[in-house]
Amino acid sequence: MINEIRKDAETRMNKSVEALKSAFNKIRTGRAHPSILDAVRVDYYGSEVPLSQVANINVEDARTLAVVPWEKPMVQKVEKAIMTSDLGLNPSTAGTVIRVPMPPLTEETRRNYTRQARAEAETGRVAVRNVRRDANNDIKSLLKEKEISEDDARQGEDAIQKLTDAHIAEIDKLLELKEHDLMQV
Repeated sequence: MINEIRKDAETRMNKSVEALKSAFNKIRTGRAHPSILDAVRVDYYGSEVPLSQVANINVEDARTLAVVPWEKPMVQKVEKAIMTSDLGLNPSTAGTVIRVPMPPLTEETRRNYTRQARAEAETGRVAVRNVRRDANNDIKSLLKEKEISEDDARQGEDAIQKLTDAHIAEIDKLLELKEHDLMQV
């Protein structure tokens, strides 16, 4: 019983950390990285699909992405989708290749992105703590129904707390790395 609760909690905490990593990928640094365009969706014959499903995205140099649509008629739609996204990018087309230069970050935008990263990390921490609360409530209900002993309940809660501490430490480490990336000029 307690092992099942612990495994479920660990799975849910891992999902929270993965969600944080995904959120961090959307916060752009000064360097070009294909994951920046993950949120861009393109109209592909009447349905909205992720950009990665209609084009090849490569890093051309440290500050430029090259997007090559697989079909020539998609070039204009892909360029428009990148322009209208809320990423603040301005693509330019040369034949079938769309080049997306990454504008350099000002000090103010770096601070704003750092603030956004901290908010995302706090959201991740809250999610992990909510999982801990749910797991502890499950253990307490088992104890209340006398399906486990008090010692087992205490050991289970300790195991859940160790999981929580490990995941919070991982979130803090991810935040530290993201802040370091953002503040590099």
